Amino acid sequence: SKAKVIGLANAGGDLTNSVKQASEFGITQGGQKLAGLLTFASDVHALGLQAAQGLVLTESFYWDRDDGTRAWSERFAKLNGGKKPTMVQAGVYSGLLHYLKAVEAAKSKDAAVVMAKMKEMPTDDPLFGKGSIRVNGRKMHPMYLYEVKKPSESKGPWDYYKQIAVLSAEEAFQPLAETGCSLVK
Repeated sequence: SKAKVIGLANAGGDLTNSVKQASEFGITQGGQKLAGLLTFASDVHALGLQAAQGLVLTESFYWDRDDGTRAWSERFAKLNGGKKPTMVQAGVYSGLLHYLKAVEAAKSKDAAVVMAKMKEMPTDDPLFGKGSIRVNGRKMHPMYLYEVKKPSESKGPWDYYKQIAVLSAEEAFQPLAETGCSLVK
């Protein structure tokens, strides 16, 4: 195809099979890049760096991004057989933490009251940093563009990504006015 980048719009086993086959058939060695549209660190772990090297992906969370993500991820790994968390696992923790802060601030468990408080309060935690929740429920935070390291660049297990760019929340997510959401007045 002579495409510079091949976008992989699949996930899980289909993604890992596609990446393995691209490596086996020499596609990535021939200079074409793979871009995973829904790729997790656990996928890279399953693939191994030899097959996954050079894969480009976006994530909202990487366990080794900073001191806060490393500390939380070490606690997570101790409870999960050494496995590092994915952005989904970190997102669940972060969302629940914000929910509990909103319950406390609202002094209520009523869903509508707590949701209003969650949208009113800024988000702030060691996993995603400062952010907000828009009127349509979208959590706003930066996204990160990563490239999977070559085996020679990795310092050990789960050391998989090198950061290429940071996308601000405004760059990463659709503008509120364009969402078509009925909650947007």
